[in-house]
Amino acid sequence: MAIPEPVRALERDLRGIFGSRLQSLVIYGEAGRAHAAHDAHGGHGSRGHIAAPTRTLAVVESMTLDDLRASARQVERWHDAGLATPLVIAAHEFERSLDAFPLEFGAILADHLVVSGSPFGSLTVDPADVRRACEVQARSHLVHLREGFLETRGRGDALSMLIVQSAPAFAALVTSLARLDGRTTDDAAAAARHVERIVGLPDGPIGEVIRLAHAHDMPSADAERLFAPYFDAVEKIVSYVDGWSSGR
Repeated sequence: MAIPEPVRALERDLRGIFGSRLQSLVIYGEAGRAHAAHDAHGGHGSRGHIAAPTRTLAVVESMTLDDLRASARQVERWHDAGLATPLVIAAHEFERSLDAFPLEFGAILADHLVVSGSPFGSLTVDPADVRRACEVQARSHLVHLREGFLETRGRGDALSMLIVQSAPAFAALVTSLARLDGRTTDDAAAAARHVERIVGLPDGPIGEVIRLAHAHDMPSADAERLFAPYFDAVEKIVSYVDGWSSGR
């Protein structure tokens, strides 16, 4: 797959800052894959547009405050080129952080495009760390929904806001749960269908909430219809994660 020219320019910039201490650079995330496809097909990616800035991870041997100052001076230009601010991390920090950020770094390990170097070797994320992180996500989401529902005071417009504002976090939870089951995908709709199957829910409520992740509002009547199955889905997800094991 072709590497977009802005990412090549980023690599040159980072090489100018870190020199031989720049060990590797990768593109990660759905937008990065779309950007590479867009470039490879002469401006026509599979989705026809780039939905978000291209995300990159730079692994360096070491970094100083002067390195960060030099990088900071380039950020505006990187953003103008369609790049997110690169995640820059020391090699030893990445390895030692896998248990602290199993979902975030696990997603990068599972799905990335190498620009330069050999970034990760045989690194893997312990499934027990992923399960624990998913449980934190799920239980936090359940607590948030309970508290948020009380704060709606029974108003439909407030319930609509609660569902819409919680939808992005729910999409992230569902995608994390799919990864826990070995589905390495950033496609939230596909993750929703998988999660609905594994927790024993009829097709619909999880996917319906996820589709609201980019919405600004929803009719109050729809919110009142959707909240109960949404809440039930989160409770079932919590139970599933609580009892999950790698041999399940």
